[in-house]
Amino acid sequence: MRIAVSYPPLASDRGVALLSQNRQFQWFNNPTFIYPMVPASAATLLKSMGHDVVWDDAIAEQKSEAEWLTWFEQAGLDLIALESKTPTIKRHWRLIEEMKARSPKTLVVLMGDHVTGYPEESLEQSPADFVMTGGDFDFSLRALVNHLDKGDPMGPGTYYRENGKIQSTGLYELVNDLNTLPMIDRELTKWPLYAYRNGNFKHLPGTYTMAGRDCWWGHCTFCSWTVLFPGQKFRTRTASLMLDEVEMLVKNFGIREIFDDTGTLPIGEWLHEFCEGLIRRGLNKKVTMGCNMRFNYLTKEDYKLMGRAGFRFILYGLESANQSTLKRLAKNMKTETIAEELSWSKGAGLAPHLTTMIGYPWESKQEAQNTIEFCKKMFRTGCVDTLQATVVMPYAGTPLYKEAENNDWLLTKDWDEYDMRRPILKSPLTPEDTLALTQDLYRSFISPQFLWNKLRAIRSLDDVKFIGRGVQYVWGHLTDFDSGQLKGAPPSAKAASKARAAERG
Repeated sequence: MRIAVSYPPLASDRGVALLSQNRQFQWFNNPTFIYPMVPASAATLLKSMGHDVVWDDAIAEQKSEAEWLTWFEQAGLDLIALESKTPTIKRHWRLIEEMKARSPKTLVVLMGDHVTGYPEESLEQSPADFVMTGGDFDFSLRALVNHLDKGDPMGPGTYYRENGKIQSTGLYELVNDLNTLPMIDRELTKWPLYAYRNGNFKHLPGTYTMAGRDCWWGHCTFCSWTVLFPGQKFRTRTASLMLDEVEMLVKNFGIREIFDDTGTLPIGEWLHEFCEGLIRRGLNKKVTMGCNMRFNYLTKEDYKLMGRAGFRFILYGLESANQSTLKRLAKNMKTETIAEELSWSKGAGLAPHLTTMIGYPWESKQEAQNTIEFCKKMFRTGCVDTLQATVVMPYAGTPLYKEAENNDWLLTKDWDEYDMRRPILKSPLTPEDTLALTQDLYRSFISPQFLWNKLRAIRSLDDVKFIGRGVQYVWGHLTDFDSGQLKGAPPSAKAASKARAAERG
């Protein structure tokens, strides 16, 4: 079969769609492209089975829709698989209509967190042929292709039409052994597309790995990937296989920095085996590593080991500096220990990065300011290097979305609006407040102490270039949250803004 794993272009005056390998969605004015690891694994697995596989990331290749549709019409595909998210799902429905008009015989498969939360919706709203739920896109696509090619049973969690009615093969399962997967074919999946335009990489070219699926905690109420990968189903590849992959990436492709995008990197024995292996193989002197991590689980000695093993970038989901909010989000962390742990991380030679959010329905403006002040202090004291700020979004299927429905917090159910360009949750903040405070978070690094520390730490041309790219990305993020985009806000959002302004007098 001729099969495409695809990210069609999504033209918008809002910017470039950050869709692939992303737990939150934004339109970026200064785009970054993240290697979609599970779809890349799917393409590799299908190729290993002897199929003619096309890797088609038209977003990263920056193709126009007209150019892409012409390609699609002439590609002779038997099947095309698209990943979608809540803010892109309506665009994909419209695109699938056009695709079917141009190539009726090509089977269209939708996958991703949104369709996992609402699988029947996309079969009702579009002529898509199949919806695959759950996050194991590679195993699910293999089962579907074997069904179409050989008549084997479809895998669990697949939705389709039969005799005019929507049918399913039941709930998806996460029982697949990740260690049976072939190593991702980097050339098939066009690794250079994701190696340079990524603000997380200091040393270029960089790339991604994924040791586990997806987070061993997996309970945060806002995270769209908890829909795909509940925490109790966490699985990993062995540390030995991961070391082999790192070694291959360095030797075959000259990779200088790797970010492992497991929702939270495995800890305990796995982490120790992996770090010690990096040191033993001498990889700590050839490549720097990055990862996602949670507060309150690593010791000071763990951080020292990671530093010796070549880890540089470490990303923490702070989300808020208010303990009551962390409890509501099921973060399972304590604010009073965060500063000390960041100092351990920084002291071990790592560069801590925080993710934060503004616009919780229960947080006052002062509580939002608490988070900004905490981040300012962490920058000023040298405990944090970089930060990401976003507007709270209750993605379809998440516990936060269900809570928002139950509490009448939703300003709109138009999926197009769930893209962070404006808040869609009622809160004590006006929409203008939310965007302004988000911008303030991005500005929280500005202090003489932080700037002096950055200048004093310059040791190489890579450092200078990294700072330059960082300035460009910060400027892009500030424009991403400019209040001017509220001009097209939903009437309910505008009404809420005026009502709160009136209340404040």
